Amino acid sequence: MNKSFAQLARHAEQNKASIAVPKDPLETPPLEIHTLGNEVLRQTARRVTKVDNSIRELIKDMLRSMYSAKGIGLAAPQVGVNKQVLVIDLDIENPTTPPLVLINPEITGSSASLETYEEGCLSIPGVYLDVIRPSSIKISFRDEMGRPKKMNADGLTSRCIQHEMDHLNGVLFVDRVTSQEDLNRELIEHGFHKEDVQSIH
Repeated sequence: MNKSFAQLARHAEQNKASIAVPKDPLETPPLEIHTLGNEVLRQTARRVTKVDNSIRELIKDMLRSMYSAKGIGLAAPQVGVNKQVLVIDLDIENPTTPPLVLINPEITGSSASLETYEEGCLSIPGVYLDVIRPSSIKISFRDEMGRPKKMNADGLTSRCIQHEMDHLNGVLFVDRVTSQEDLNRELIEHGFHKEDVQSIH
């Protein structure tokens, strides 16, 4: 996890000038984060054909909205934008750590080893449940300047990327939860409905 976090920080450091925004929460974030039950979360996101200033402005607004919600990752479909764009920041308390931006990300390889870890989601606030995922991945993507990149990720970085990439395919982390008893309890406790979950087991 330390290695991938350092790699993440190095990559982001190279590009922070173009996307840096304050991490302080805003009273009125620029984008609304949609929650479980909204059909926009179930759409398949489209590839970005041109990385231009409009995409970079979207990225900044996504970051402002993510920081305002105290999240570490956000996908464009969560704010009603049907594009393959992700933002991730595992160090939201440190104003000098730049975020990672992934445009048109693709997983090109994953480990045979699996890990179980508790996940949450800004689109399902208050719900935290265990999810099984590959412990490490290889990805290709474009950065906020449109440059092609490759990256290896493990630990929390790997999990966060996989979680956010699921959003691009209309998949939510609750769809991957294996314990139906725990899932039902958490959904009911936080005012969500089981019929909005689309189990992929």
